[in-house]
Amino acid sequence: MRRSRFAAYVGSLLLALAAVLTGTGTAHAAEGPYVALGDSYSSGVGAGSYISSSGDCKRSTKAYPYLWAAANSPSSFAFTACSGARTGDVLASQLSPLTSATALVSITIGGNDAGFADVMTTCVLQSDSSCLSRINTAKAYVDSTLPGQLDSVYSAISSRAPNAHVVVLGYPRFYQLGATCLGLSETKRKAINDAADYLDTAIAKRAANHGFAWGDVRPTFTGHELCSGSAWLHSLNLLNIGESYHPTAAGQSGGYLPVLNSAV
Repeated sequence: MRRSRFAAYVGSLLLALAAVLTGTGTAHAAEGPYVALGDSYSSGVGAGSYISSSGDCKRSTKAYPYLWAAANSPSSFAFTACSGARTGDVLASQLSPLTSATALVSITIGGNDAGFADVMTTCVLQSDSSCLSRINTAKAYVDSTLPGQLDSVYSAISSRAPNAHVVVLGYPRFYQLGATCLGLSETKRKAINDAADYLDTAIAKRAANHGFAWGDVRPTFTGHELCSGSAWLHSLNLLNIGESYHPTAAGQSGGYLPVLNSAV
């Protein structure tokens, strides 16, 4: 009896090790219900091919959540990410699909709370000093207020979907530095990149504190920033302001999707 128990124990250990080495331990996330939350970087603004029923939320069939669902065939897929969403919007209108059966949740959130749109407007239209001042204001918000807002969202996700594997994805740096490029000064470009790093660091810390997986998209976007000659981000588009500084379809499929795949 003792020997059979020992054999069973060893066998379970070997199975667990095999799951770690082969990745089969996370298969449940690809099989069960998947819910995609968040802001425009998750809804797919800038990628085109918008789902008409999503209205102003501009959910795209080329957004990384939709692409992941199409490739992995989860048992169900709820896509509630919405353009312009802040943490309060996620809490108010995006969480209803979450249940104890939910296997996978993905989210990008925090950029709008930190004033992303106003930062870019200030940096495009005003001086270097005004740009840096606005960025410093955003950083102060990230230090003082954003952590609590993220905690509220992450706690709500855990409460509603206690068995889910949650992947929090970040934001890319916008600019390749040191390149000849029309538009913003190098000072502004560097400050905007630093602000993206600052925001990502804060989000990653809160995600880790809640036991969530962190999806860092900065490595996949490296070489595809604005001014790179092969950008996966829209620059300022006066004909479609809303798509400015958002990932293209290539940014969704090449920048975000592989990171979600790795985190799942």
